Amino acid sequence: MPHSVPRLARKLSIMLASTATIMGYSPMSTAIAAEPVAAKTIPAGQNPLLQPWTGPYQGVPPWDKLDPELFPDAFQKAMAEVKAEVQAVIDNPAEPTFENTHVPMMLAGETMERVFAMWGVQTSNKSNDRVEEIDAEWSPKLTTFYTELFLEPKLFARYKAVYDKRHTSGLDAQQIRIVERSYDEMVRDGANLSPADKEKLVAMNAKLEGLFSAFSSKLLGDEKLYTFVTDKAELDGLDPAFVASLAAAAEANGHAGHWAIKNTRSSAQPVLQNATNRKLREKVWRAFVGRGDNGDANDTNATIAEILKLRQERAELLGFPTHAHYRMADTMAKTPENAMGLMMKVWPAAVARVKEEVADMQAIADAEAKAGKGPKITIEPWDYRYYAEKVRKAKYDLDESEVKPYLQLDKLVDGMFWAAGQLYDLGFRENTGQIPVFDSKVRTFEVYNLKTGKNVGVFYLDNFARDGKRSGAWMTTYRSQQSLGGERNVLASNNNNFTEGAQGEPTLISIDDASTLFHEFGHGIHYLLQQVKYPALAGVPRDFVEYPSQVNENWLMTPEVLSKYATHYQTGEPMPQALVDKILASQKFNQGFETVEYLASAIVDMKLHNRTTPPNDVDRFERETLAEIGMPKEIVMRHRLPQFGHLFSSDAYSAGYYSYLWSETMDADTWAAFTEAGGPWDRTVADRFRTILLMTGNETDRADAYRAFRGRDPDVKALLEKRGFPTE
Repeated sequence: MPHSVPRLARKLSIMLASTATIMGYSPMSTAIAAEPVAAKTIPAGQNPLLQPWTGPYQGVPPWDKLDPELFPDAFQKAMAEVKAEVQAVIDNPAEPTFENTHVPMMLAGETMERVFAMWGVQTSNKSNDRVEEIDAEWSPKLTTFYTELFLEPKLFARYKAVYDKRHTSGLDAQQIRIVERSYDEMVRDGANLSPADKEKLVAMNAKLEGLFSAFSSKLLGDEKLYTFVTDKAELDGLDPAFVASLAAAAEANGHAGHWAIKNTRSSAQPVLQNATNRKLREKVWRAFVGRGDNGDANDTNATIAEILKLRQERAELLGFPTHAHYRMADTMAKTPENAMGLMMKVWPAAVARVKEEVADMQAIADAEAKAGKGPKITIEPWDYRYYAEKVRKAKYDLDESEVKPYLQLDKLVDGMFWAAGQLYDLGFRENTGQIPVFDSKVRTFEVYNLKTGKNVGVFYLDNFARDGKRSGAWMTTYRSQQSLGGERNVLASNNNNFTEGAQGEPTLISIDDASTLFHEFGHGIHYLLQQVKYPALAGVPRDFVEYPSQVNENWLMTPEVLSKYATHYQTGEPMPQALVDKILASQKFNQGFETVEYLASAIVDMKLHNRTTPPNDVDRFERETLAEIGMPKEIVMRHRLPQFGHLFSSDAYSAGYYSYLWSETMDADTWAAFTEAGGPWDRTVADRFRTILLMTGNETDRADAYRAFRGRDPDVKALLEKRGFPTE
């Protein structure tokens, strides 16, 4: 999300509005949850969450002190500290300047920043019922506190005074950019509203936070459920290591001798892709796509309808025609029309490719029925991944089970570190066990510059799924770089939900999981390389955020990474070139499915929010919109609305899910730049990519920065070619 607001508001927005790609869940509201539990009384100076971080690497979070009961006291005391710091700026009798207004505001909130970092882990990586209760009590309090703080007329008056004299007070280009962006964002978020309308805005924001958190809690409730299998024969076709993990999950849930398939993507997808039992595939599919849509206590439809209503009311209050216009005011795309224009350039070609893919799958299913190997069927959504694998094998002689033994998680982690060293001079030295972690399976690494030896920070790697951890994969920072107030190093983390190998066995992952690993690490690289002075210029627009991560996926399949790090877990032999060639030949395979699954979600998101009358019947809106755009019946959206956490656990990706395609257009065009220069390891291109785009945060308009890197705007043809679609 944009990081242009004063640091205090920015840090709150990061905590509350972050979702599956970068941050964690939002807190819950008292309006929806049960009565709050009394907070633990903690004597002054004795709450470890409030103390400066100590230890090596400029101090690290005391994860060993993590305790949900400590947070209410920490929030209360950190809020008081923030209030005092801001009041000091307001009460300064001197004429407002950049130095006495913007600088102290950017430096304020250190304690709350540390508390938020630890709270993000508590809610995203280690949640439980008590954490949700605390969320319920404190989310609206925090939201109201910060909303009111930055609607304070005297504070805004200081910002406006600096803004009005920005061209005559000797400010440099970066300072002017901060002044203009901070002022514009404060206006956009209600600073010029009347007192009565400000009260309405405060109430709306607090209520929305409660609804976001209620949605998250309900979705997490459905994702905690399992499909239990009592007959091992039903698991035919699944990888033995995966089957063993299902048995372990069943035993842990009191069903020893059975197998438990958790209602998350990381558990459901291997079943949909490999299980020969069609009834099991359908059962798992229905449970997975039905999350939040079962008419029970975890049904999210009414919550979503209320979110949509409040979002539109807020947009109108703030002077925007729709929520989409409000959310896109500070993005590269600028308007809903520009985002839709890009998506609709890709959609028809993707749908046409799906029809070809379905025809290929149906032909195999028909041939099997004719040969007596199964009943005659019509391809349904729970068949798509399964028969796609059959087509992959038939067309490319490629079987996922043939590839997986070469994809050891720990080896691929080494590979992604090695690639970052070759491209950006980043070194990673494991220090697991030397600093606190929040789970025993978390690995840690000292990050340093290979040329100078200078410490860059610490990288935390939380790879495995567990109860209390939200689904998906994401990156976050516990401390971000800045030089204002003294150079700060980076504490970054990647969080995945891989299924851990059985005891004594390495964790083997799929090609898709390996791409996820490299993707999230691309986010980490972006923040580890950042070199900015002002924290107000440390972030990037939402439709730029996914760009560095998507670019980084490309290095997974380079010969140099595969030859060194894609080695067989039993023999140690590198992946045979013949198998590599099969994978490369199949890279454009199934791109119709991949594109339609994602784009349907992005288009529905934009149509949902680019309207003045929000729908009351969310399911009906989804059905009618998909019919309107010609959604193939064999595919469902990657995220159906009742479970679309990107949209409804916060505002972060609302009217913004298109940003993955926007970023991927730049990604494909950037990879073309490497190709044109002679290959993926060209240091001239890598250095330009690093210095112009990765290191610079939001110091200049990101569209201008991209033009400086590439010499022009990104060309969508590179994306179409990458996916094997027609370019005309």
